[in-house]
Amino acid sequence: MSSSEFGETTRANVTVAQGLLNSPHLASGIRKATFRLMPMLIILYFVAFLDRTNVGFAEAAMEVDRGVSAGAYALGAGIFFIGYALFEIPSNLLLDKFGARFWLARIAITWGIVASLFAFVNGETMFIILRFLLGVTEAGLFPGVIMFLAQWFPNKRRVQMFALFYLAQPFSQMLGAPLSGGLISFGEQVTPWAGWQVMFFVEGMMAVAAGIAAFFFLVDSPQKAKFLTDDEKSALKDVMDHENTVKESDGPRGIGAALISWKVWYFTAIYFCLQIAVYGTTFYLPQQVSGLIGQDVGWQVGLVSAIPWAVGLFACYYVGKFATSVRRRRNWGTLFFAITGIAILVSAWAGANGQSLLGIVAITVAVAAFLSTGPITWSFPTSFLTGAAAATGIGLINSLGNLGGFVAPIMRTGVNESIPTDSGAWGVVSLGVFAFLAAAMLFGTKFFSAKADSLLEEDKDVDVAAPSH
Repeated sequence: MSSSEFGETTRANVTVAQGLLNSPHLASGIRKATFRLMPMLIILYFVAFLDRTNVGFAEAAMEVDRGVSAGAYALGAGIFFIGYALFEIPSNLLLDKFGARFWLARIAITWGIVASLFAFVNGETMFIILRFLLGVTEAGLFPGVIMFLAQWFPNKRRVQMFALFYLAQPFSQMLGAPLSGGLISFGEQVTPWAGWQVMFFVEGMMAVAAGIAAFFFLVDSPQKAKFLTDDEKSALKDVMDHENTVKESDGPRGIGAALISWKVWYFTAIYFCLQIAVYGTTFYLPQQVSGLIGQDVGWQVGLVSAIPWAVGLFACYYVGKFATSVRRRRNWGTLFFAITGIAILVSAWAGANGQSLLGIVAITVAVAAFLSTGPITWSFPTSFLTGAAAATGIGLINSLGNLGGFVAPIMRTGVNESIPTDSGAWGVVSLGVFAFLAAAMLFGTKFFSAKADSLLEEDKDVDVAAPSH
């Protein structure tokens, strides 16, 4: 397509999109959908993220009580993502077939059962097997929600919805860190079981309860929503149909096309780098805080570990609220990825030099920055993927990208063993490198575009350069 043809198509898309987006019925429909759907989705991801990362609070105790070594812990922490990756795309396709209401509820109930079984771990083998099964049973939750939101909310508002969904991460750590630490202390002092056993069982059952609730609260599509008026349903349908038409004219169609799309693989690489920074930090956050403040893992460490997530909650919300254009998303995402890398490096230096306050501040900045990049990163692939291609492409990006969570703890442990230090600083440094790589790649999106990008811009902001393929 020539530059002039692309420009004319872009302007036409903008004109139609602006008319649809300015509908008062659309505004009221989005507002109702936000209040009805987002709390349940946040709760689901809250317990999912909690069950993924609560192993950090049990690492030392499980080594003493069950002989789970540091190497087995690193393997178990990471092997979750192998099961997750293997079953991610099939799960997403099944969600597309059965609907989000049923499938997301099924995911939560089965992973909650597996998560509760960690209370009965009797050695390294069972720990590793359960971590793998946790990945298998949770596969499809995150990309399923991303796809679900892409069906409910237009791209102009989607980063805000992604950001609201992402708030589950800081909530799960801000509230979950003291909850996990408190359950451990409660279990040790009040029950006949080990504290870590009580923590695993209670938090696993929370997921089961959330899954049952999701079955009654979620709605598969705007057309099935009894809480919307006919005008609101029509407004949502019109704007989403227009957006999907633009996507279909520019993006991959079908499963096979999504699997070989270079853009899908490009964003997979970006998400992989992001997940290395995220999980390399979150898996070891309790231990890193413990070393910085000189306290054993428990209630105090849980409270301090909550600080970065409390700050990240506000950062994630405000970035999502104002990242309404392609330029803002690209520039802010690049900036926050770079800040993530810098903050991780500073936290490593602080840990090596006994600078406790600086270390906590650096970790806080890193968490706030990488939380802000997540919703922005997901806005790009959802701008050109729809239908079966969306189920496949989003599943591929999330499954292979999440392998960064498998690589991160093993890489961090391996680097620390190769270059041993009391603080493990070089293992932390290795994580920061990938944040800088992600920053460079996200900035690189400046040199290619999708027709659907025009739906985010006002007329005066439209970039009429022909797209690259």
